Amino acid sequence: MRILATDLDGTLIPLDGSASNFADLVTLAEQLSANNIRIVFVTGRHFSSVQSAIDEHRLPAPDWIICDVGTTILQQQSGHDFIKSDSYSDHLATITLGMTVADLHSRLKVVDQLRVQEAEKQGPFKLSYYAKAEQLGELCAEIEQLLVEWAAPYSLIHSVDPFNGDGLVDFLPRGVSKAYALNWWSREANLAHHEIVYAGDSGNDLAAFVAGYKTIVVGNADRSLCKRVREFHQNEDWSDRLVLANATATSGVLEGCRKFGLLDP
Repeated sequence: MRILATDLDGTLIPLDGSASNFADLVTLAEQLSANNIRIVFVTGRHFSSVQSAIDEHRLPAPDWIICDVGTTILQQQSGHDFIKSDSYSDHLATITLGMTVADLHSRLKVVDQLRVQEAEKQGPFKLSYYAKAEQLGELCAEIEQLLVEWAAPYSLIHSVDPFNGDGLVDFLPRGVSKAYALNWWSREANLAHHEIVYAGDSGNDLAAFVAGYKTIVVGNADRSLCKRVREFHQNEDWSDRLVLANATATSGVLEGCRKFGLLDP
């Protein structure tokens, strides 16, 4: 089995105004199907947002979706329906034993700067808030200290929404991330790392970039991120697991898949 695991925003989804990205998305979808490549979406989006992206951008249908920043795994069933992995949910429950996200939310009411996100952006193992972007660093340092004091089995991830500049704060089971979920899924599927090509563009893809998978860093990624990934692969003596694509987003994914021999040149 050969797998393309890919981030969505900034990676598989064409960049606004890029005619080459849109054209290459059609080519990529056709060649993935022709070569019988299975697809995994690995994204911070929630499930309904992933479905909207598939329809809006005419993305190739994934076989699995890892969403909610690595806290939900779904597999496609017949008729394009998706079913959530109960075994992964059970696994996450062992990490958060003793403190649910509802318990954590109740404790976090002491932090006035947090504004809870919409209901559809929450999950049984994901608690998400908005905050002022300019306060994120200091605020999250304070919250991390609270997590230690509470012995809370959660990690904090913060970022800035590239579309509207909102500060985003996500609480996930301790140690869980997109890469954590992909690693768990690959073990359950009995897949070796060399069978998986991972494509991404940003810092929240870093853990997957350095997990041992064949890696595509698309051309619109930050140059400092590219340098970190290249140096890590060099230090591990991985000479055949990295493509720093010249092309951006969708076109970079296509470029990398061809260089890895996943698709026809």
